[in-house]
Amino acid sequence: MDKVTESLLAEFSKEHGIENLKEDKRFEHFSAFVTVRGEHSESFDTFDLIVGDDDSTFGGGDTGIDAIAIVANGVLISDLEELDELIERAGYLDITFAFVQSETSAHFEGGKIGTFGVGVIDFFRDSPKLKRNNKVTDAASIMQSIYDKSSKFRKGNPACKLFYVTTGKWVDDQSLKARMEIVRTDLQDTGRFRSVDFVAIGADEVQKRYQQSRHARTAEFIFTGKTTVPDVPNVTEAYFGFLPWEQFKKLIMDDSGILIKRLFFDNVRDWQGYNQVNSGIKSTLASADKSRFVLMNNGVTIIAKTLRTVGNKFTVEDYQIVNGCQTSHVLFDQRETLDDSVTIPIRLISTRDEEVTKAIIKATNWQTEITEEQLFALDEFPKSLELYFESFPVNHRLYFERRSRQYESTPVEKVRIITFDGMIKAFAGMFLNEPHRTTRNFKSIKAKLGKEIFAKNQVKDPYYAAALALYRLESAFRGKRLETKFKAARFQILLAIRILIANFDMPAFTANKMQGYCEEIIKELQDQSSADKIVVDAAKLIQHVAGTEFDSDNIRTEPFTQKVIEAAKKEHTTRATIAAKGK
Repeated sequence: MDKVTESLLAEFSKEHGIENLKEDKRFEHFSAFVTVRGEHSESFDTFDLIVGDDDSTFGGGDTGIDAIAIVANGVLISDLEELDELIERAGYLDITFAFVQSETSAHFEGGKIGTFGVGVIDFFRDSPKLKRNNKVTDAASIMQSIYDKSSKFRKGNPACKLFYVTTGKWVDDQSLKARMEIVRTDLQDTGRFRSVDFVAIGADEVQKRYQQSRHARTAEFIFTGKTTVPDVPNVTEAYFGFLPWEQFKKLIMDDSGILIKRLFFDNVRDWQGYNQVNSGIKSTLASADKSRFVLMNNGVTIIAKTLRTVGNKFTVEDYQIVNGCQTSHVLFDQRETLDDSVTIPIRLISTRDEEVTKAIIKATNWQTEITEEQLFALDEFPKSLELYFESFPVNHRLYFERRSRQYESTPVEKVRIITFDGMIKAFAGMFLNEPHRTTRNFKSIKAKLGKEIFAKNQVKDPYYAAALALYRLESAFRGKRLETKFKAARFQILLAIRILIANFDMPAFTANKMQGYCEEIIKELQDQSSADKIVVDAAKLIQHVAGTEFDSDNIRTEPFTQKVIEAAKKEHTTRATIAAKGK
């Protein structure tokens, strides 16, 4: 391995908490990260992708594949229930299957390319011939469910991408290219895919992809139909105008043609699917009168931290679409039928002042009936929560990712970062007693924003406690102190942890007493040895309650949650009694 790749691998390993793994295993995670990052722009855990490991629960059987990523509508899917909820929300499916094989060898080997190809081909067989471990079997179940829902395919069959990654130099060897083409053709001939790509990636490309992942999104476009806005305090530059589709798409799509979901993080409303309004936008774009779109749409508001101009050539860096999420999604969905007769109204603002950004978000979204509570939950509370997390000593500090990928280019351990959705799920599972809804009905959880989650006057301690519990749980998985089968019950485990430490009854989230309640939880979880013990004890309790029915259909239900609560309360009482006698 060359010195540059070795250095980047060491940096990646430290930040993602995998320094204890062997070099070849670390390179598997590294390869999965740099390749899947091109298909999915949000934060993700490579442990969710790796299908080959030393963990005995995998039992070999990786079928020659190191990592599998299933991306649906720009979202990484690792659970059948996530897929069902995505369909319910969006109403359609746009699928990419990505497979990764990595080798620390400096050589590209034809035999290994063949083995990798055979494994991917077998993955899509109705009657597979190769032995599969649990991870491959689970991924194949999701794949089968996707094809069972093929009526939801809006843009044709799924795309399939294979990445063969080594630390060597790819020199377009014709023999190796021929082997790859055989695999590609065999997959294409199955009739399952709209496209199949087999990509060989050497050290230079690995380094390039990793470095790109460390920097903020940059886009270049030609903006001729514009008017400069007069000077505004705390705004560097601002423009109103119109962008033809061929220029606008450069702002919302990456080089792979994928919609960049993270651009809409500061948008108050997520993609709402084809409701009445979005169906109307779609009808306009699909009609012979699609050029009228510019007269019928309120347009898109873009805020960029950096803006450079050379004549009509504009370059924006670290930008967000704060209004126009619905418009952008429909345009992307209809992209194959669009041309430059479709023009999009644009507000482009360059500022680094967060107060200006907040005011613009509020003003441009007011027409969509956003309540003050929702705005607070999506802006003020996360901001204060981020600062609260930063108040902890460095050795205990976790990082709340208020904005998508905001810590991507900073030298912090990525395992200590909790995402926006991860924070909501951990809090809802651990403190709202709804772990069964975190995957099965996450939409109902997010509906609590501003009311029961991220609400005014709530103390911040329960959020840090939930984040710390999730961090300790994930660390137990990474360190193989807990079997991977318990991942299906991770939020049930968080609930059990809370009750085992501090009992079920707790103060109101706005009460000062809640700080004392959480202090007991945080104290026990900050110590590595006591944290490991309580995590394992909570997992054992979940196993005891589940009995022989340890599967998601049983675990992710409200009746199971109630059984966990009762069992954990009983165990807490038993422990308290023993402790009292010991005194």
